[in-house]
Amino acid sequence: MPDRGHSEPVAPAPVSAVLQAPADPLAQWRIAHEPYYRPVGDEVAQFRDACALRLPLLLKGPPGCGKTRFVEHMAWTLGLPLVTVACHEDMAAGDLLGRWLIDADGTRWQDGPLTLAARHGALCYLDELIEARPDALTVLHPLADTRRVLPLERNGELLVAHPRFQLVVSYNPQAGRDLRPATRQRFVAMAFDPPPVAAQVAIVVHESGLAVEQAMRLVGLAERTRALDEGADQAISMRMLVRAAQLIAGGMPARVACELALVQAWSDQPERVQALRALADALYP
Repeated sequence: MPDRGHSEPVAPAPVSAVLQAPADPLAQWRIAHEPYYRPVGDEVAQFRDACALRLPLLLKGPPGCGKTRFVEHMAWTLGLPLVTVACHEDMAAGDLLGRWLIDADGTRWQDGPLTLAARHGALCYLDELIEARPDALTVLHPLADTRRVLPLERNGELLVAHPRFQLVVSYNPQAGRDLRPATRQRFVAMAFDPPPVAAQVAIVVHESGLAVEQAMRLVGLAERTRALDEGADQAISMRMLVRAAQLIAGGMPARVACELALVQAWSDQPERVQALRALADALYP
């Protein structure tokens, strides 16, 4: 006779599927640690103001002047995932929008990076936009104006951008190469130049751990390249300076580090290599 005063544990009824919370589609694009950025003006406030109005931003300036790091810092500051695309001459509209894929279960649509950011609310950063094909630029137009929509013709969808979606592009202005007015006039633009000397020194010290005196010598070398009539886009960039500093901080002799990270990385033209090597020899005899 069973004891009716004591109930046996009842096993849960079997289920055919367990409901789970959907995975974060932007998980891989979330920034785990605050990127270091040293402001040199009002660029942080200007970026915030533009984002508050959901205005697309165009950052223009020479390579290695801090555009990408600035975007990383602002994405962290605003709490936005950062979907980054390095544009290139073979990049077509489909690479940004997405495509149909075939797998064991049949066909399925896969969002491209631009669609992913617009659908779920991320900052989409298109680096060196001018390198992309014209059809890739055209798909940005309805997303970068007051409509804030993304037509996905292959998917039969008109995607309305998430309220937190932010579009940011960058490029390096060069003679004979410019964005078409129909594209660039949809953006508000911010110009970037190499940071002032004091800021360059602070950045090198922070990123490498190099002593201030040594960082000042490296920055002085970079400043001298701007006196070679090369222009800002041809001068030693902050990225190159930081790499040289990291090599020196890691134990490499300073003159050898300059040869690897600055002299040989700067140019393949013999006269330019010789000019920079002479500057490095004078700085590190």
